[in-house]
Amino acid sequence: MPVTNSGKAVVTLPADDQILIEREFDAPAALVWRALTEPELVKRWWAGRRGEVTSVEIDLRVGGAWRYVMSAHGGAFEVAFHGEYREIVPGERIVSTEVFEGFPDAASVNTMTLVERDGRTTLRTLVQHSSKEHRDGHVDSGMEGGLQESFDALEDVAKSLA
Repeated sequence: MPVTNSGKAVVTLPADDQILIEREFDAPAALVWRALTEPELVKRWWAGRRGEVTSVEIDLRVGGAWRYVMSAHGGAFEVAFHGEYREIVPGERIVSTEVFEGFPDAASVNTMTLVERDGRTTLRTLVQHSSKEHRDGHVDSGMEGGLQESFDALEDVAKSLA
């Protein structure tokens, strides 16, 4: 059952502790992968229209860490997320942890896959939370609106690399 249908990404709740996000991009997988994994490119899309990305750190290897920080609402506050890479299949799959630093007890494990068909790429992310409470807190945070904005910008960045 979809959470909302306000944009091109479809967000569903397949289990009490999971969020599934699916979105097709009008760009080849190699370009979407670059936009997802190169710090200077992530800075161009990650905040959507909700702020300015101030820091992106990516150590793209198993055991490596990532951290994204944005200044939100005109600099009124800072939002930061971090995690660790658990599995990487270049161009196809990333499994990593994700922690919102404002609510560090609600870490998730995210499995992202990219599948290309006819020059278009479907990105699928399964977010596995430790409990229904944490999953619901994530959903209720307004994540879906920000996600739609960020993914629209991600598509623009990926297409610009062609």
